[in-house]
Amino acid sequence: MAHLTSKSYFNLQKRLDRAAQGAPPSETLFKILEILFTEKEAELASVLPLNFFTAKDAAKIWKKPEKESKKILDKLADKGILMDIRNGRTQAYFLAPTMAGFFEFSLMRTDGKFNRKVLSELFYQYLNVEEDFVRKLFIQDPSLGRVFVQEKSVQPKHESIVLDYERATKVIENASCITVGTCYCRHKMEHMGKACDMPQEVCLTFNKIAESLARHKIAKKITKKKAMKILDKCVSLGLVQFGDNVQEGVNFICNCCGCCCEALLAYKRFGYRADISTNFVSKHSDQHCIGCGVCAEKCPVNAIEMVEHNGKKFARVIPSRCIGCGVCVRFCPTKSRVLEKKKKRRFVPKDSFERILLEAIDSGKVQNYLFDNPDLLTHSILRKFIGTILSLKPAKKMAAIRQIRSRFMNAMMKTPYYMTFEKLFMEGKKNYDYSHPELKNNK
Repeated sequence: MAHLTSKSYFNLQKRLDRAAQGAPPSETLFKILEILFTEKEAELASVLPLNFFTAKDAAKIWKKPEKESKKILDKLADKGILMDIRNGRTQAYFLAPTMAGFFEFSLMRTDGKFNRKVLSELFYQYLNVEEDFVRKLFIQDPSLGRVFVQEKSVQPKHESIVLDYERATKVIENASCITVGTCYCRHKMEHMGKACDMPQEVCLTFNKIAESLARHKIAKKITKKKAMKILDKCVSLGLVQFGDNVQEGVNFICNCCGCCCEALLAYKRFGYRADISTNFVSKHSDQHCIGCGVCAEKCPVNAIEMVEHNGKKFARVIPSRCIGCGVCVRFCPTKSRVLEKKKKRRFVPKDSFERILLEAIDSGKVQNYLFDNPDLLTHSILRKFIGTILSLKPAKKMAAIRQIRSRFMNAMMKTPYYMTFEKLFMEGKKNYDYSHPELKNNK
C-alpha cells in the first residue's frame, strides 16, 4: 500500500477483522485508525480480547500495573473506542465494533476531540465508495439491524400480532437509560455536501451502552418522555426507525432517511438482499389510488413505482424491496395503502449474545471467539483448525458446527465479563431460543 502505516495499525486492523463484523484492510481504514488511535493505543488495543475484560485482565495482557492499565482503558472509553459496562461493583470493557460503534461515536461527539470533516470524508470513502466492508456488514446473516414498524400504520386487525420487541415505543418504555446523539449518517453527508434537511439530533441509544456514552459525554442522557417526542417527530417526518436486531437489550434505534442512512443506502446498493424488513409488506387497500405519487416519493427504499394502465396512473409495490416500515401508509392521502402481515415471521435473535454467535458462524469466525488469546500457539492452531472446518462442504460443516456451538456456549458461559452485557451473565443458556436453524438441537 502506498500509504505508510506502522505495524501497530496493521495489527489493530487484524484484531478488528477477527470479529464477526470484520474490518477489511484499506488505505482509507488505516487513515481512520491513525486519527482515532495514537500509535501506542493501536498497539495496546490490537491485543485486547474480543470478549468482555476487566482492567485486571488488560494489565495481565499488557504486562502493566492495573492502575496504569485502567487509566489507558478509561481514556479509550472517553474517545468512544471502548465501552465500559458497569454492573454493581463489576466494571468491564469491550472494544466497540466499527459499526454500530466507534465510527459513529467519533462523529456523535461535539467536543472537538476529532476533526469531524476529515473523518466524514474518510468514512464516506470507506463505506460509500469502497464496497468490501459495507457489503459484508449488511448482507451477513443475521443482519446487524432491522426496521421497526411504525405502529400507527398497522391495521387494527393486526395490532395484536405486533410483539413488544417490534415496537420502538416499547424499547423506550423498557430502557434503563436513554441517550440522544448526533446522527452519524446525516452528519457525515453534511460534510460531503450531500445531507438532506432532516434533523440530526435524533440518534437514540439505550441501556448499558447509553450509560457509557452519557458517562463519557458522547451522547446526552434524556428522559423517556423526551425520547418519545423525538420518535413521534421522526415518524411525522417520514423517517424510518432502524435499530438493533435483537429482541432483548436493544442498544440503538436510528431515525433514518433513504438518502443518507448507511443501512438503507446499502440495502438499495446491493440489490435488496439484506433481511432488515418488518413482518409486514405494503399493499393496496380497497380505497381508490389517485396516482398522486406521494407514496413513491416517500418510500425510503424505492419499493413503490408509478405505473400507467388505460391512461391512468397508480402506485405499485415491489414486495421484494418493501421493508414494511409503514411510511407510505402514513402519507397516503386516500388511505389506499395498508400494511399486510407476511406469511412467515422473520427471525430476530433473542439478544446480542445470540446474534454475535450466529454472525460468527455465518462469517466463519466463531473460532476467534473460542480461542481468543493471540499470544498462545495452541489458540492459533485451534483457530486455524476451526477455520478449516467452517470451509467444509455444507453437510460436513453442519455436523462439525454442532460440536463448535456447544464448545462456544460452554466457553462463553465461563466468561463473566462478557455476560455483564445486560442480564446475560445471570441467565445462562437455559433461556436461549433454539428455534433458529443454527441453534436447533443444541440443548
